[in-house]
Amino acid sequence: MNASAILNDEMTLEEKLAAIDLAMKEVQATADAEARSRGVATAPIDPADLTMCEGCQ
Repeated sequence: MNASAILNDEMTLEEKLAAIDLAMKEVQATADAEARSRGVATAPIDPADLTMCEGCQ
């Protein structure tokens, strides 16, 4: 997810946090739907994953 697609410098902190929360809910809903369609268990997105590079995970 590209942060610049949902955030801009004109937004207040509250607006930025709300936009991030909404984006995460939409991504989680998509992941849940995909998991259900494949018949596998869903897992919540861990916000901590966004704070480190893929190599560090």
